[in-house]
Amino acid sequence: MSADQTLAFDPSCHIFSGCGFPAPGLHTFMYEPIATVAGFEFTKPMLLALLGSILIVVFFWAAFAKPKLVPGKVQMIGEAGYDFVRRGIVYEIIGKKDGEKYVPFMVSLFFFVWILNLWSIIPLAQFPVTSLIAFPAGLALVVYVTWVSLTFKKHGFVGGWKNILGYDKNLGPILPMVMVLEFLSNLIIRPFTHAVRLFANMFAGHMLIVMFSLATWYLMNGLGFVYAGASFVMVVTMTAFELFIQAVQAYVFVLLACSYVQGALSEHH
Repeated sequence: MSADQTLAFDPSCHIFSGCGFPAPGLHTFMYEPIATVAGFEFTKPMLLALLGSILIVVFFWAAFAKPKLVPGKVQMIGEAGYDFVRRGIVYEIIGKKDGEKYVPFMVSLFFFVWILNLWSIIPLAQFPVTSLIAFPAGLALVVYVTWVSLTFKKHGFVGGWKNILGYDKNLGPILPMVMVLEFLSNLIIRPFTHAVRLFANMFAGHMLIVMFSLATWYLMNGLGFVYAGASFVMVVTMTAFELFIQAVQAYVFVLLACSYVQGALSEHH
């Protein structure tokens, strides 16, 4: 929990001191601008997103700028991460032949989402950037545009719409209903759920960690110390659980992205 997130919290506020529990809320996700340039406000989440991008580029540059036949530790970790996404996600969903060209994109997407999530448990940062809907929405939009572009490039204008709308003349009288449902599902609901799934998980996880962190401090007074210990255990437990969820959400986000690309390349959904 960072200093920005506790501006409304009085450090002297404890149980039995006459003040109520300072419950976290939407203010937990709001930050004052670090700087304003030409009317553009630069905030802490933006800084973390920028630092995350730089860290990913630096890491993979260090790993593969001068690859060796017998890899060093950095190259070995880089190869393991790259191969995990390539074989474990891309090849499994899209296939080796069609999927190879999309591996760099999916690897970049996976590690970018993961590090934006990972900031939640990094000291001083302590904030998952993807808990702000704008970031998952932006990433989902990139996937959405990629999917739509590939669909029309692969099948042409008419064929692309048939692919998106699930056109199949064998459906008979229910075809119009299916096409309407496919339109809503693919062009409206799909990008929405793709973004919200990541956002909601990281938002909820961060809220829980902040709540138990505040509760630990708040209960540190008199008999409240007993309950503060239990609350601290929950902080540790939720942090460990969040570490797992962060990786899972990056995996699911890329898994769905690969599924959309596979759907664009195939004849039917």
